[in-house]
Amino acid sequence: METALYLLPVTLGDTSIEKVLPSYNKEIISGIRYFIVEDVRSARRFLKKVDREIDIDALTFYPLNKHTSPDDISGYLQPLVGGASMGVISEAGCPAVADPGADVVAIAQRKKLKVVPLVGPSSIILSVMASGFNGQSFAFHGYLPIEPGERAKKLKALEQRVYAENQTQLFIETPYRNHKMVEDILLNCRPQTKLCIAANITCEGEYIQTRTVKDWKGHVPDLSKIPCIFLLYK
Repeated sequence: METALYLLPVTLGDTSIEKVLPSYNKEIISGIRYFIVEDVRSARRFLKKVDREIDIDALTFYPLNKHTSPDDISGYLQPLVGGASMGVISEAGCPAVADPGADVVAIAQRKKLKVVPLVGPSSIILSVMASGFNGQSFAFHGYLPIEPGERAKKLKALEQRVYAENQTQLFIETPYRNHKMVEDILLNCRPQTKLCIAANITCEGEYIQTRTVKDWKGHVPDLSKIPCIFLLYK
């Protein structure tokens, strides 16, 4: 195995490993002893899910979150500098995409260390694929403002970009506020604007549906406590 910083995708939920990750990923993981992870407990669970025989206690984990300083991250990479491969594991999906793992990759690139992204599920890409919207130009905005006035302003600005730039707009919400998000979209966007709701992607109960804002009214499914991506297009 080539020495590198490997970006290790994980499942988006309780999906089986075999359904969304190639066997090659397991081969790579088995050769890594140092991991930079968003959450140590869930990373350990994921690794055990990949390989029941893995010796978790022989591994070293470096926690990565919004409070981790660039100096700490740079220190985390010392095993890689010394010739040992390392892996980055985020909470869901692909590391470094809408994820603090990007900070690790940026420092690795500055140090001219080899970075290798492995194949795995990205809810952003999968939702664009299934929406029927423009896949040539799209933008992911993460979380929108919580304050109602600011959120309404942001939704209208994103909708304007749909029509002005022919660009698909994507964003997410904390699962328990999904219904409020849909309400705000239906209240603030034009009746003809299309909304795709992509929920539980790759998991049991996956739901991906595209309708106009007008047609969604009165037909919104129960989105309580499940991960969703919302997409707008014309």
